[in-house]
Amino acid sequence: MNVLCYNLISQIPVNSNALTRFWSATLLSKAQTFAVIQRRLVLIALATLSVSFSSGQVWAQALAQQQDAITIEGAVRNSAGDPIAEASVILEDNRHTPHAKINTKADGTFAFSPDHAGTYRLRAEKAGLGTAAAQLVVLSGERKKHLDLILEFSTGAKTARPEKTPASYSSPGVIEFQDKPNFTVAGITDWSNIGLHGSDSSSETSETLATETLALKSTGPAETSPGASTGATTGSAQPGSESNLRAALAGASKSFEANRQLGEFYLAAKTFRDAIPLLEAAYRINPRDRANAYDLAVAYNANGDFAAARDQLRKILATGANGAQEHHLLGQLDERSGDPLEAVHQFENAARLEPSEQNYFDWGAELLVHKAALPAVEVFTKGFGAHPQSARMLAGLGAALYASGSYDEAARRLCEASDLNPSEPAPYIFLGQMEKAAPSSWPCSVQKLERFAHDQPGNALGNYYYALVLWKRARAAQNSADAKHAEGLLENAVKINPRLGEAHLQLGILYSARGDSDQAIHAYEQAIAVDPGLSEAYYKLSLAYKHKGEDAKAQLQLQVYKDAQKTAAAEIEQKHKELQQFMVILGGQSAAVRPH
Repeated sequence: MNVLCYNLISQIPVNSNALTRFWSATLLSKAQTFAVIQRRLVLIALATLSVSFSSGQVWAQALAQQQDAITIEGAVRNSAGDPIAEASVILEDNRHTPHAKINTKADGTFAFSPDHAGTYRLRAEKAGLGTAAAQLVVLSGERKKHLDLILEFSTGAKTARPEKTPASYSSPGVIEFQDKPNFTVAGITDWSNIGLHGSDSSSETSETLATETLALKSTGPAETSPGASTGATTGSAQPGSESNLRAALAGASKSFEANRQLGEFYLAAKTFRDAIPLLEAAYRINPRDRANAYDLAVAYNANGDFAAARDQLRKILATGANGAQEHHLLGQLDERSGDPLEAVHQFENAARLEPSEQNYFDWGAELLVHKAALPAVEVFTKGFGAHPQSARMLAGLGAALYASGSYDEAARRLCEASDLNPSEPAPYIFLGQMEKAAPSSWPCSVQKLERFAHDQPGNALGNYYYALVLWKRARAAQNSADAKHAEGLLENAVKINPRLGEAHLQLGILYSARGDSDQAIHAYEQAIAVDPGLSEAYYKLSLAYKHKGEDAKAQLQLQVYKDAQKTAAAEIEQKHKELQQFMVILGGQSAAVRPH
């Protein structure tokens, strides 16, 4: 027992020498010795357990921290998918306050480890290349994000742009058409808040711009028969008057040309019900005539016979004719029938077969409206490279850049778009939408919106948007001249379009700022009368009543505002549930990642 106790004590590193000396130097009895040793062993054991437990806690905490570590990683690439080394990547909070800045490695990769979950923004830049579209990163339940930033070529200040052909355009921000895109649309999912950026107002603006970009598709060239460019049409006679064409058909009811020409006449006249049986008869006589077969699909589509149009197009493609127009029309049909994934693939096929302005634009617009902002940036960039005089292509690029969080670059692109075609209202309207959500104005947008109001004085939105930027400047600089000018523009806007509720609302805000509560109340009431869904007007009206001391009326309008907010939120949520979002694999990634 003595030996065992001694051996146990001698194995204890802290007190072993002292206890050994104690053992050999004292003359205590065995009982006393055992008692002392037992007490010492208990104390040492408790101390050892305490140290071990504390160490275990430290290791457990370290392991938990390691498991809970937040990582934001990815790569910076150009639009061709090549990595960019030594690019600066900046991590900011949602108020644009920088948290960290690092340079990418040789393979273009980067990684951040924020100390807490939350909402962050990423942007990248490199001298000579420009600034990448910023992305919003929302970290809550998940602890790791992987995403790529596309670094665009910066065109610098706006200068006179010479006309260029697609073959001669060589900007580093534009990938050649034969190259594959730097993304793949891998699937679709229900809409979620992931993918939106910034505040509620900027998210709402992003959705509005995407919807308005989609609306611009209708301004493109009309569908035309492939026979005009491919020589597929077998006949050469041109349609004459309806009576002559009917007479020709009466004398040769089984003639392909007689049926086709009268069918084309009705198709051009948009009397589709009359065109369809004639084009069908021509198709039965000669199903290999591609122009007639396509015209029949167009007639079905225009008449609302979407299933018949889709079947007809598939028959054409089954013959080995792989035309861009067939794919484009299929994309439109898929979009209408609620299959956006197939639609975007068809638009991509159309653009690859025929890199026309229409095909590029429709491909980019379909990506943008389904929350694939970075792929849309790539397609619009590429499309603008091929069609550098297309104002709507550049406007679409601006909308996509805004959706990806690159607000300054979006404004620059839209200002450039307004210069390409100063009479086209869309770029100005896009800028105006952005100005509504921004606390301050972009210098170029002030100039362009001034031109919009000056050149189109009868446009209510032109007056309203220029008034908006003047009012921002007036408030910032306490400039009464700008405020007076803004007031006159807003009054013009509501005269031109009395139903422009936002202009009435802005007038109320201006009146309220100068202390004229009665005029402000009247303006807010006008805004509500023409646009009952304008919830901000109820809130402003509540404040105006409060300022006058009419608390009961103020409380009533505040409650209406809250109810309106709930209704609007429910409507937005329903809209979001109905919208399907693309799941995108960006170049160099192994899993589907949605752009944020």
